[in-house]
Amino acid sequence: MTDVVVVESPAKAKTIEKYLGRDFTVLASFGHVRDLEEKDGAVLPDQDFAMVWGKDGRGEAQVAKIATALKGAKRLWLATDPDREGEAISWHVKDMLGQRGALKGKDVQRITFNEITKRAVQYAVAHPRDLDIPLIDAYLARRALDYLVGYTLSPLLWRKLPGSRSAGRVQSVALRLLCEREAEIEAFKPREYWTLEAKFFTPAGAPFNARLTHLDGKRLDQFDLHDAGTANAAKARAEAATYAVASVEKKRTRRNPPPPFMTSTLQMEASRKLGMGAQQAMRTAQALYEAGHITYMRTDGVQMSREAIAAIRDHVKEAFGAPYMPAAPREYTSKQKNAQEAHEAIRPTDVTRTPEAMARELDGAQARLYELVWKRAVASQMSSAELDQTAVDIDSSDKALRFRATGSVVAFDGFLKLYREDEDDRAADARAGLKTAEPTEDDDTRILPPMAERDALKRGDVTASQHFTQPPPRYSEASLVKRLEELGIGRPSTYASILQRLQDLKYVTLEKRRFIAQDLGRMVTTFLVRFFDKYVDTGFTSAMEEKLDEISAGQTDWRAVMRAFWSEFSAAVEATRDLKIRDVIDALDEDLGPHMFPARADGTDPRVCPTCGNGRLGLRLGRTGAFIGCSNYPECRYTRPFGVDSGTGEGAAPAEQELGEDPATGEKVTLKRGPYGFYIQLGEPGTDAKGKPTKPKRTSLPNGVAPDTVTLDQALGLLSLPRIIGRDPETGDEITAGLGRFGPYVRAGTVFKSLDKDDDVLAVGMNRALALLADARARVRELGPHPKDKDPVTVRKGRFGPYAQHGKTVANLPRDVAMEDITLEDAVALLAEKGKALKPRGPAGRKAAPAKAAARKPSGDAAPGKTAAPRKAAPAKAPARAAAAKAKPATAKARPAAKAKPKPAGKSPR
Repeated sequence: MTDVVVVESPAKAKTIEKYLGRDFTVLASFGHVRDLEEKDGAVLPDQDFAMVWGKDGRGEAQVAKIATALKGAKRLWLATDPDREGEAISWHVKDMLGQRGALKGKDVQRITFNEITKRAVQYAVAHPRDLDIPLIDAYLARRALDYLVGYTLSPLLWRKLPGSRSAGRVQSVALRLLCEREAEIEAFKPREYWTLEAKFFTPAGAPFNARLTHLDGKRLDQFDLHDAGTANAAKARAEAATYAVASVEKKRTRRNPPPPFMTSTLQMEASRKLGMGAQQAMRTAQALYEAGHITYMRTDGVQMSREAIAAIRDHVKEAFGAPYMPAAPREYTSKQKNAQEAHEAIRPTDVTRTPEAMARELDGAQARLYELVWKRAVASQMSSAELDQTAVDIDSSDKALRFRATGSVVAFDGFLKLYREDEDDRAADARAGLKTAEPTEDDDTRILPPMAERDALKRGDVTASQHFTQPPPRYSEASLVKRLEELGIGRPSTYASILQRLQDLKYVTLEKRRFIAQDLGRMVTTFLVRFFDKYVDTGFTSAMEEKLDEISAGQTDWRAVMRAFWSEFSAAVEATRDLKIRDVIDALDEDLGPHMFPARADGTDPRVCPTCGNGRLGLRLGRTGAFIGCSNYPECRYTRPFGVDSGTGEGAAPAEQELGEDPATGEKVTLKRGPYGFYIQLGEPGTDAKGKPTKPKRTSLPNGVAPDTVTLDQALGLLSLPRIIGRDPETGDEITAGLGRFGPYVRAGTVFKSLDKDDDVLAVGMNRALALLADARARVRELGPHPKDKDPVTVRKGRFGPYAQHGKTVANLPRDVAMEDITLEDAVALLAEKGKALKPRGPAGRKAAPAKAAARKPSGDAAPGKTAAPRKAAPAKAPARAAAAKAKPATAKARPAAKAKPKPAGKSPR
């Protein structure tokens, strides 16, 4: 008879089972076992926010396994993660087991541990507790808030702002920060300023540089030398003067080590130092935690246990020597706004397992992140670094000019021996190839030569340098996480999923490690700010986080918080009921005008139509989304796309542009924009000799090619595809390059291989093509001709495992059959038994449109966790009107597909 322990992941289950022994059966819940029903009305404000929990096939199966294991057992241990989501999973598991009657006569205990070590697990079993009801209430409130905002605002967006996708309580505030920064950059006007730097030599001949700080006895402000004239006048005076040392100031400063990591700082440093995105960093940390190498990685706390501190101090003394160990242990407290659930900081579970010792056990990403965690934790208990700083003032003989030189030298490196926090955003920008303001010399490495007061100095060259003020930088993942944390918005454990969600929705792009707000994101933000400003305000969202913290502390009733929120929020939504799309477009046109129509250098009106000359350009909405059109439509049909600009500052290409004529045929070559993107067209539609309509030759524009950069030669090259590269020296097959449903490719016989994003389909050569095809052949095995039609039968590696293919018929291989082992006869039989035809595709390689509109998902702003099960779509109606909606007969099926209502779907994390 064994006890049953429930954890969240199989990896954790295996580790814990080793520590507990044969008397325990450890099972995984695979994250959340259920969530709110995936339809409108799962949260019922009219019934005091009662929640309707839907059935999840995977979750039901896992609970059934747990119920089976409980037969004959005495005790159930709920050992999910030590945070709000983990507490909620335990609550769900217990409730579902109770409904099955599986807990009769069973003792149910909740246990938590911050690290998966034998000592920690056994200590948790010896010290169980009850479920934390306030923590569960905080989960319910957060889940209800995210659901109501997502299922109310998202359908409203779809109705009032065609082309938009979803809104979320925290997601939309993060998007607003990115859009406001983009607007700041566009509105920024650089100012010119100059600086003067002179080279000096000490009496011993040692050189050093100093910068002009005072002119005519007055301290220089940044813009006092505002142009070349003032700078050169100051330079002439500097070159005519003689100099001596006015003062030498020396002082010793101390630099303390940073605290060990919590979730947000780990994401920041992993981004800056390792180039990891927030999602990758959290997935890698999750693997390290489940393997027992680091402590729990979702935490707001920076404190460590006394045992861990003692072990680290012992290691510091042994590895670095007594001077590197401070006299007393260092204690850290979190300065984060709204810090809650303050678990231990992220640290190695065993400090003696150094990064060097763990290198063979971990893969590349895990080894690098483990080293970062290990060094930060160890450095946090090391001595402060000591620096000797020197500042030298140099005066001209008439006291009219003063230069200053500063420098420092590390007198004792302390924690800097192991860990430096000098990988700032400037360094990250340099690695990403971004142009930033001029770098400054590092005070830690600049050492001034010895000199004393009144020493006469010899002057060398004087340099006047021109500078321009720089716009505020776009947010990186690290800087956006830092800003959200400073504002107290969201929880650190949710940041990774929010940043990824914004990219998935195409509201922002991440280019060279910087977020660029796209036009669709700016439209959504402008709409929400104009009509729901309060609910995308950073102050309001931060205050709501504080209320959620009060709930988790047991200080506030969660339903009272929900009632106060819903009464105002539903009224704000109701106020937009009669809002017309034309009103929305006019508001967006007004607010986004400076972005869409920036002022011209020649002073002309940027809204004048370039085609008719007297129409006014403005924002319009069509079936394919937003675009810029002329007010004289339909007489003037000028349009240009809205949303092509990727943040480079270049103007968008017009919706139709003549590139020139084909020298061979004399037909026009035109760049056009269709419902699926830009394409090249040769000639115009016409009729043949029999009067039947003919279609001109067309080809889509490959991804990565900017429409406003396409040349005539490039367009003719794309129209001529596929092109012959040569012949395969081994098989004799002709090798061609072309454009297909999945983009550019190379082909030899029946073997295809997609080109990488850096490959040019018009320029790819023989060597590159052979290398790509060799990689593709490793993923394709030809079995022979089919006995019916002699067409080839192949077996291929796919996203979901190997499969057999004959023409357009495919069949997945059984799980126990490897692609190297299957024979032609087996494949033919499998295709006949389980073969399915490939789905037809629409224009430009897209899947054919289904009979109903595609489902769209409102944001839940949920914390990242384990993989969620696939979701079914449900009709989107405001939660407040759920009961009324159910009473009406369903009519969506009778409507044309284009008018079917979008179907939101939401799912909790883990």
